[in-house]
Amino acid sequence: MNDNIEYEKFTQEIYNEILKNLYVKNIDVKHNVKLTGKSGQKHQIDVYWEYQYDNTTFKIAIECKNYNHTVSIGKVRDFFGVLYDLEDVKGIMVTRKGYQEGAKKFGEHYGIDLMELREPEEGEAIIAETTLTIDSSVRHRLFQVDEDWAKAHDFNIQLYKKRLDCLSFSPSSNKWINATHIPLTTRENKIRNAKDEIIADIHKLEEELPENCEQNKDYVFPFDDAYI
Repeated sequence: MNDNIEYEKFTQEIYNEILKNLYVKNIDVKHNVKLTGKSGQKHQIDVYWEYQYDNTTFKIAIECKNYNHTVSIGKVRDFFGVLYDLEDVKGIMVTRKGYQEGAKKFGEHYGIDLMELREPEEGEAIIAETTLTIDSSVRHRLFQVDEDWAKAHDFNIQLYKKRLDCLSFSPSSNKWINATHIPLTTRENKIRNAKDEIIADIHKLEEELPENCEQNKDYVFPFDDAYI
């Protein structure tokens, strides 16, 4: 196995470990995948990462550059061309020696995350540092978790909220830690009453929402006796 393939496999293992330790549904992390673009052209992807969070599937193409020099804007631009041809696929580029200034600006403008995966250099004390943005118009399903139920089922609500803030990929994110309602992936979309009778369906409630919802406006469907 050559050095480049070893670097790609190492990157795959890193993202496998990320999925194991985050509250996301692990779909797959594959090495050396062929994806067909809208043009009909097949693209070779070094590492393909797919996972589900809050009932939404995210697809990530990871381009590995095992270079002994900084990555140029041309390489990032080539990767952008691949992403543009693919359907709803986010891009991450990983390298050992960093990126030239033009590459950084281009990646930031087009939402390509440029990351470094390498051994720490002398004097560095960083354990892990990443900046990852996922552009998505997700409509969260928010739930209030019964504390007695959580204790009975060994569900640590505060720890889960901290993990959710970590998933926001922002160092200063405190969106969920003090929230009363949190996003959850549910086993089914049915809403039931205390007698276990189905009284509503989440999908049908979502269909009743206005097509162009006002930003930061709440739409409430009141129930006196409802559980999921």
